[in-house]
Amino acid sequence: MEVFKNIAFGMSVVLQPINILWLTIGCVLGSVVGMLPGIGPATGIALLLPMTFVLKPEAALIMMCAIYYGAMFGGSRCSILLNIPGDASSVVSCFDGYPMTLKGKAESALAISAVASFIGQILAAVAALVAALPITRFALRFGPPEYFTLMICALAATTSLAGEAILKGFISLIFGLMLTTIGIDLQSGVQRFTFGVLELQMGIEFVVVIIGLYAVNEILQNYKTLSTDGSKPMQTKFKRIWFTKEEWRRSVWPILRQTPIGFIIGVLPGTGGTIATMMAYNNEKQISKHPEEFGKGAIEGLAAPEAANNSCSIGAILPMITLGVPGSGTAAIMLGALMIAGLQPGPLLFQHHPEVAWGIIASMFVGAIVCLIVNLPLAGILVRLLAIPPRIMYPLIIGISFLGVYTTNFSSVDLYLLTLFGLLGYFMKKYDIPSAPMILAVVIGSPLEQSFRQSLMLSDGSLAIFFRSGISITLIALAAVSVAYPLISAALRRRSKAAKAQ
Repeated sequence: MEVFKNIAFGMSVVLQPINILWLTIGCVLGSVVGMLPGIGPATGIALLLPMTFVLKPEAALIMMCAIYYGAMFGGSRCSILLNIPGDASSVVSCFDGYPMTLKGKAESALAISAVASFIGQILAAVAALVAALPITRFALRFGPPEYFTLMICALAATTSLAGEAILKGFISLIFGLMLTTIGIDLQSGVQRFTFGVLELQMGIEFVVVIIGLYAVNEILQNYKTLSTDGSKPMQTKFKRIWFTKEEWRRSVWPILRQTPIGFIIGVLPGTGGTIATMMAYNNEKQISKHPEEFGKGAIEGLAAPEAANNSCSIGAILPMITLGVPGSGTAAIMLGALMIAGLQPGPLLFQHHPEVAWGIIASMFVGAIVCLIVNLPLAGILVRLLAIPPRIMYPLIIGISFLGVYTTNFSSVDLYLLTLFGLLGYFMKKYDIPSAPMILAVVIGSPLEQSFRQSLMLSDGSLAIFFRSGISITLIALAAVSVAYPLISAALRRRSKAAKAQ
């Protein structure tokens, strides 16, 4: 009964005309952003973040969440039609989506991707609705030591995604933590690493870091292609966008099987849609009676990862609002937006600001319907946006980036920092240094430091406080396993290769 009462309250927030308007705008913008190659939901939210500063917190978060799962809906469009993934989580959609287009089944591919995303999001939203309160009640057992070890575990899990290049992941992580020490220390009032620059006393805005590493970096990465004609013929005319009964029969069980996988992976800090879609694809290929069809236009090879992708996005939002720990880089940006609005994510968010917490969860249901309406009938129209010439699109993106950053604090120093972070992102990508650990560190670095210092104050400086509760010990063990697993796997692979060579 309590669940129905909560969702009814959330729906009363979402169905307010102004919130419906911003949710619809977010879904449309997210769908468009998801289709644009190399942009993705993180960049889209980062670019549009300054626009949300004038909105009420619930409207701002509803819109940003809509952009997130709208981009998950729209990301497959470019993958299916042009074999160009809109973002990293859309890569798997290329495996069978583009071969379906080559076979003349683009209409079926577009339709099943939208329906699979819809079902995945609805089922994941139901899981979020049921699991939200148990998670928040469990989170009430968290004190400063537990929050510190939780954030350490999240950072370790994110860094471990670098695989064998885990050293590069740690470089990115440490640099992000270093950035969070710039500014006035909240406990002592001492200025740290400001170098006499007044604008740095309040620290570096995470908006500057995010837009620099994503938007400006993408412009720099694609600048060299402006002088070449890399365009491909576009499919802009479609028949009826739908699928056959046989295609639905082959897709329905993969959708239902892989939706829970995506949701669980999304809840885990530092995982994200790429891992979810890869696991969903590999799972279906292993249990399929016709694995040889995968990679050649198997519709279940498109339906499974699409469902997992959207359920993962819902799962990533849940720990952000219940525990204050984002499940993905995009959720990390929204976590920062919550803090900018003066809200503290975590269990108390449901008590002090229920309109925000339950409004976000209710918007997942409404947003799924809006995204389906946008992405099914308007698919042929939306695809035309991909024909925007790079010479027009890139200057618009760079202009919006600088304008958005400047209007945050009206500081010219932020513009210099934006340029520096854009260059940093360029070199990080050139040398395969992952940006995800740095992004997460910038967002949770300050709470991490405060939790650590509060814990030491409670224990009179003893580190033993981090080993006094089962939660802390478990999280520390998980962090150690996250770091050790890639190293052990790499060592075993090298030993196996050496044994075969002999």
